[in-house]
Amino acid sequence: MTTLLQQSSRGALEYNFTSLYMWRHAYRLQAAEHMGRLIVVSDPDDPMYLYPDGPGPIEPYIEALYEDAKARGAGLAFWVLLDEHKEQLEKAYPGKFDIAPDRSQADYLYTAESLITLRGKKLSSKRNHINRFMSTFRDYRYEPITKNNIREVHEMDRLWCEENYGYQTESLTREENAVDQVLHNYFDLPVDGGLLRVGEKVVAFTLGEPLNDTTYLMHIEKALDAYPGAYQMINQLFAEAHFEGYTYVNREDDAGDEGLRRAKLSYDPVRLVTKYCGRLIGDTL
Repeated sequence: MTTLLQQSSRGALEYNFTSLYMWRHAYRLQAAEHMGRLIVVSDPDDPMYLYPDGPGPIEPYIEALYEDAKARGAGLAFWVLLDEHKEQLEKAYPGKFDIAPDRSQADYLYTAESLITLRGKKLSSKRNHINRFMSTFRDYRYEPITKNNIREVHEMDRLWCEENYGYQTESLTREENAVDQVLHNYFDLPVDGGLLRVGEKVVAFTLGEPLNDTTYLMHIEKALDAYPGAYQMINQLFAEAHFEGYTYVNREDDAGDEGLRRAKLSYDPVRLVTKYCGRLIGDTL
């Protein structure tokens, strides 16, 4: 799958193997290779497709997806289209698709330098949180996640779920299942991980990996409520450890959650990666 994904521009989280792997149960994802491109469908009973990005003409792949959707008793629909995909689809099939932006799916893109340095007035509150954390919890330290400490990460994640009622809401349950997929397969996935300790206790952790040659992708970030500033602290320490050499950092979407949206906007994104949903108008291409 990774080889097939590398044929695409990999401009959004959906074009990353770990992202597809960790959310495969939540969205009932299925994947296959077809004529040299990756085909991904969500919820086979009500299918929507990931745009089959890659070099060359798009029509053979769109026609194959149309036939697949038809065989499932559904119309052709895409759950993710980036700007370049929208342009390709409208050029190949003018007037055939209803295409609309989906704000809840937009990825947040930041400059790597801004997250490493936290310079500037707009990020002063982040620096203040970090300074308070450092003065309150003087015995903190940052560590990469290894075989020697990953059990402690699992335990911290369990505590986080208890704090956030992780098994009592559908969205948090889906999220926790996705996090479990990564943590239980951490050493087989191409991810980097870091944790934050206060004394001997793990109070925050985060996971990410390169998305493409210029952009680093963040998958997960969690911190315990009893340690104010831990989110900002783990964010900045991980940035120092891993973002050097990258131009941008993709911190994924907000899934329409207002609290998460405010938090991601507060880090002053340089732009949002617009994503569209597309649906075939009528029954024929």
